[in-house]
Amino acid sequence: MSTQNKRLKDVEVSFPIVYGTISFWLGKKASEYNSHKWTVYVRSANNEDLSVIVKRAVFQLHPSFQNPTRVVEQPPFELSESGWGEFEIAITLYFHSDVCDKRLDLFHQLKLYPEEEAGPQSTKKPVVVETYDEIVFPEPTEAFFLRVQNHPAANVPRLPPGITLPPPGPMEIVPYEKKRGDTKDHPLSQWFSNFSEADELLKLAAARQQVQVHIAKLRRQLTMIEGMPQQSKAFSGQ
Repeated sequence: MSTQNKRLKDVEVSFPIVYGTISFWLGKKASEYNSHKWTVYVRSANNEDLSVIVKRAVFQLHPSFQNPTRVVEQPPFELSESGWGEFEIAITLYFHSDVCDKRLDLFHQLKLYPEEEAGPQSTKKPVVVETYDEIVFPEPTEAFFLRVQNHPAANVPRLPPGITLPPPGPMEIVPYEKKRGDTKDHPLSQWFSNFSEADELLKLAAARQQVQVHIAKLRRQLTMIEGMPQQSKAFSGQ
């Protein structure tokens, strides 16, 4: 079997991604049916080029928009629109043939208006809603592994003992490198949330600690209940 199709058992390659929206209130320029300008996007969590895996992104907008199905064939995988209402945007990612033959469906709720505690609307401070996720590719082909093993957007593990790969051929050294599709210098990058593996681990640890505290509290309550004298059963009337 060639490296193009041979799969690596017990190996996973993952790509941390972020998808979301950034919306700006138009202020004095706002009208009843056009109050905000917004952008929906999918990006690498560390703002590297996702076109190494993503072939195209399809954004499904509300049916009231003209041509609500928008196809983006190259990075950055985003689109900008304007309107007045909030709705759910369906995002579908299609991958290169050597990556995965399945598509990935994501869903994001467009948010235009800030929460009350965030203060009044401002034309300078947008409403930002982002979701962190990871796309995991189990048992990648050798060709795919070789192509992304040094790519900064990928989390690539060490190969298990006993597995050796041939040196990459000329077509396996990230052929998408010619397109500079990262979002490091994106006009909206100042509003991007900073997602890092360390941050996510801290959040998980904090959540785990909260669960443990809650379990300990329930155990104390259960012990107190078990230690209480049993009430006498109600007797039936004469």
